[in-house]
Amino acid sequence: MGSMEERPSWDSYFMQLALVVSGRSTCLRRQVGAVIVKEKQILSTGYNGSPSGLAHCREIGCLRQDMSVPSGERHEICRAVHAEQNALVQAAKHGVPINGADIYVTHHPCILCTKLLINAGITRVVYVKNYPDQFAKALAEEAGMTFLRLEEEDVV
Repeated sequence: MGSMEERPSWDSYFMQLALVVSGRSTCLRRQVGAVIVKEKQILSTGYNGSPSGLAHCREIGCLRQDMSVPSGERHEICRAVHAEQNALVQAAKHGVPINGADIYVTHHPCILCTKLLINAGITRVVYVKNYPDQFAKALAEEAGMTFLRLEEEDVV
């Protein structure tokens, strides 16, 4: 039996779960997973991919990739629903209240997801990988949202 020091922190634990969730992603550019948590209980999960029942990007290709669109730009031509959006939609679909919850997401949220997270009442975002969207960071700061970036080596 291992010692108490070997147990992951709660942040590491939930981020590990977000990384597992990202394995379901069908995006060609980046695999993102999200887990919404409140009082150490998982409320909802999501990963990035095409809307339910539609062809996946892995099957038909990626318009943004074909057009060499840089990360953080032209979200409107992306076929996929973002991981954070899917986690929010799943909570809404099943009537799970998330106001005051935290979200663990593999990548820093984009501006579209940041706005949705603010309005959904998410108070804390924990992430590992940066995303090139300074406006999202500024808006989250203005809203008083707390951000914590975990180092990849701390998520074990």
